Amino acid sequence: MFFLDIFMIIFGGLILILGVLIGVAFLTLLERKVLGYIQVRKGPNKVGFIGILQPFSDAIKLFTKEQTYPVHSNYFSYYFSPIISFILSLMIWMLIPYYYNLISFNLGILFFFCCTSMGVYSIMVAGWSSNSKYSLLGSLRSVAQTISYEVSLALIFMSSIIMVMDFNLIMFMKYQNLVWFFFNMLPLSLIWVSSMMAETNRTPFDFAEGESELVSGFNVEYSSGGFALIFLAEYSSILFMSMLFVLVYMGGYNMTLFFYLKLVFISFMFIWIRGTLPRYRYDKLMYLAWKSYLPISLNFLLFFMGLKMYMY
Repeated sequence: MFFLDIFMIIFGGLILILGVLIGVAFLTLLERKVLGYIQVRKGPNKVGFIGILQPFSDAIKLFTKEQTYPVHSNYFSYYFSPIISFILSLMIWMLIPYYYNLISFNLGILFFFCCTSMGVYSIMVAGWSSNSKYSLLGSLRSVAQTISYEVSLALIFMSSIIMVMDFNLIMFMKYQNLVWFFFNMLPLSLIWVSSMMAETNRTPFDFAEGESELVSGFNVEYSSGGFALIFLAEYSSILFMSMLFVLVYMGGYNMTLFFYLKLVFISFMFIWIRGTLPRYRYDKLMYLAWKSYLPISLNFLLFFMGLKMYMY
């Protein structure tokens, strides 16, 4: 019986990874289509019916290309940092609240913060080990940005945790039967949206990949498989952040079509913002994190602590 349980957990984990990878593939297709229509063009429409097989042809092309590496790079850390980045982005998906089979994390939110903090190291090592000035600059900017927004992200999350008094993500569903936390915690939920864009290095905070001034940022020396893994890790974290937002602020986890529609809408919003907004200025980004979001999230944290104590 024990071995059957272990087998089912491993089998469930493999299905989960497969689902995430297929989700990421079609998220890239959605992004290219939506950006195409925003810019009044078609987007991918040649491979398969209306371009539906485009992500798979891209994957085959990327993984079959020759892997190049700079002569002066630190080979092992250069080679393994995209792999570690990708593994970390897949590990976070174990947090999905399951009713059965897989894992129920009682301290899931702490695990999420551990994995996102570790992701910073893989970006830093990728930039440093390439031994290129441009990639080092890109990685330093990316790390500074991610760390800055992680602080306010953790404090915003703390407010939600105080409302629920549990680290298990399945509990958020029970507290949002009547009204979503999105409305209860309105300024914080909107700050969370922009913080998760900064956390995943997306427009208008995509300074890790500011092509106009940084020639693609920390991944400039990567080609074929390494680049594909960095790309997959980024889109996997976008999908996960969308799901986390739905779990915490938009009604929690319930196995209905509406849950998936909400998830797709938040992912679509990432793309919509990319097609609409220009890139933010770097000093303004830092000012926003430390002088605006941090004080607001601290004040609301104190407010929700007082509210919870009053309720008790």
